[in-house]
Formats: sequence, C-alpha cells, structure tokens
Amino acid sequence: MLQIYTGKGKGKTTAAIGLAIRSLGAGHKVFFLQFMKSLAYSEQKVLKSFTPKLKLMTTGKPFFVAEEGMLSSEEQQRWGSDVVIFPPGKPPKDYVEMIAREFQTARCEILAMQPDLLVLDEVNIALFFNLINQAEVEQLLAELPRKTEVVCTGRNAPQWLLEQADLVTEMQEIKHYYTKGIEARKGIEN
Repeated sequence: MLQIYTGKGKGKTTAAIGLAIRSLGAGHKVFFLQFMKSLAYSEQKVLKSFTPKLKLMTTGKPFFVAEEGMLSSEEQQRWGSDVVIFPPGKPPKDYVEMIAREFQTARCEILAMQPDLLVLDEVNIALFFNLINQAEVEQLLAELPRKTEVVCTGRNAPQWLLEQADLVTEMQEIKHYYTKGIEARKGIEN
C-alpha cells in the first residue's frame, strides 16, 4: 500500500514515526529516508537506536528553502540566513544535485534492504520545490517489492502521487501556537 500524510497541520512526520515503531514491534524492517533534514532532530536519536532493523538516512542541507512570495517579510526576517529563497521552479542547483546524489545512494540501500516499511519523510515538499523529480520517485516505487508499505509525508503532495495512493490523510491546522510566536520546541517539534 502507498500512504500519503499531507496538509498544513502538524503531525505528518510524527504519524510516520509512530507507524515505524508499530512496524518494528511486528518484527518488520524499516527504512526511514528524510528529505531536507539534517541530523538535528530529537526523534533521530531514538530511530538510530533501532539499527539494524531500522535504517535512517537524511538528505538535504541544514537550511530551509522557500519560493519567492511564500514567506511574509516578518517570516523572512525571523528565518534570516537559515532560509534560502529562490524563484518559483528554480531551486538552488547545488541543493538539487546534492539531493539527486544522496537519493541514488539511498535508493540502492533501500533496494538492497527490501524493507517492509519505507518512509519517505518530506518527499512531498521536496517534489513540490522540484528538489527531486517525479520520475526518480516513480522509479523507486516501481522497483520496490510488492510487500513494501510506503509512506510519503510532507505538505503539498503532488496530484499524481495522491492518485496512486491507497490512503491519503490530510493534517488540517485549526489552531497553532506558532501564530503566537512560539518557536519549535525540543522534543515536541524537533
């Protein structure tokens, strides 16, 4: 099955981590590939402790990207040098090349492992920003064993992926403390 966790609400990665823990509890092998994340998040310490039953890989630089017009001037000021803003459809070339290289390395490891569960964390937003292309993701999905459950997380899931999915969950934000200026908290958001 192909599962998609998308939407603007909090909890997409958290839900995928919960499923990974459940899968491990059933004796399954899990591959957890995170796009656009460095090894700076609290959950990664725990996920890495499940090696070799769970393989964690990250791809991406330790800064955020956004297309021009996506962030308000206040948000841009708050992010400062931690965000790279680029023209729509023209992401930073070095970022795209790095993700392409790292994705091919991960693809080889995924196919060698033949996991029962594959989580492609933040792949939806990586596709949205054109940091990875549809053909690369479709190729991996086609090469996986039929037994492999796949979870794709991130905002802005592309229509072609939604159409292929067996399950789509949209996280909807009703209220969030970010609007009060509360930053990500260790152990809760990162």
